[in-house]
Formats: sequence, C-alpha cells, structure tokens
Amino acid sequence: MNKRTKALTTEQYKEIIQTMREGFCGCRPNERIATALVLEGNLGLRISDILSLRLSDIVRDGDRYRLEITEQKTKKKRVFTVPLVIQQYIENYCLRNGIGKTERIFNLTERAISKQLALVCDYLGFEGIGTHSFRKWYATEIYKKNGYDITLVQRLLQHSSAAITQRYIGIEPQRIEEAIEGHAKLL
Repeated sequence: MNKRTKALTTEQYKEIIQTMREGFCGCRPNERIATALVLEGNLGLRISDILSLRLSDIVRDGDRYRLEITEQKTKKKRVFTVPLVIQQYIENYCLRNGIGKTERIFNLTERAISKQLALVCDYLGFEGIGTHSFRKWYATEIYKKNGYDITLVQRLLQHSSAAITQRYIGIEPQRIEEAIEGHAKLL
C-alpha cells in the first residue's frame, strides 16, 4: 500500500491525461505515458502490471474479452473481463504505433512514467499524486458507482481484508467527515 499517494478526483484524472497528451511549455506531449495511465485508471492494475501487458494477453472469450495475469507484486493470479471499449482502445493504440500482438505494449519504465507524471502534476499544481493514484481512483470510482460495496472493491484489488481496502481508498476520513456533518444537522 502506497501511503504517499492519494486517489485522484475525476477532474484531476481528466486534466492530467489531457495535459500529458497535449504537452505544455517545456514539456512535449506523451501519448504513450498517457495511454499507460489511462489503462491503470480503467483496469485497476498496478503500473508494473500495465508495463508488462501484451495485446495477446487479452483473449476473446465468447462475446467478451478476458485478461489473465499474474500480478508482479503479489504473484497472485488475476482473471477478469476487459470492457470492449478498453480492448478497442488498446488495439487501436497498438495499430497506430505498429506494436505486434506479442510485443510489450509499453516500452517504458516505471521511473520514466513517474518522472513525466511529476512534471505534469507540478505544472497543474497537484500534490500527493503518483502512478498509484490512478489505481486508487479506479477503486474509489468502483466503490461509489456500485452502492459503496467495499467487498466488491476488495475482491477487484485482491486485498486480504476490507479494512485494507477502506484505508486504501480513504473511506475512514470521508465517513468521519460525514458523521460530523450529520451530527451538526441534528442541533
């Protein structure tokens, strides 16, 4: 668990990706890094697992696509459905960039991504954001959009307990704030 980073807001996610794609004074556009971060934010994988992806890892399974990986950090096997829109996004990126089915999609290092992300966040005035913020954003969005089901998010991230997942997405401070607000309204 990376305590140094926080989850992005959706607005921050959009601003970072747009700025990464367009560049800014003193920093060229970087579609590769933007795409890697988009995948982290939409698949919920760690950046190390995104960097090891190959198009051939995403397999058609009937009318859907499936990704089966062994997470580098935990060595746990993970199998899940890749939404069609994400599969097409990846496939189009590979076609545009001449990346073969069995080649790694991203010939990048975590350090290069972190360095570029830090430049963009500094330019935008965002603090406490690293590559892991995209995975935390994914977890937080899944949590909110699925009836605040912490068990679902725990299973998606393969955490060993719901308490870890709660700390991970910062539920406790949010719940404390809501409790205080709720109490204040009773007066």
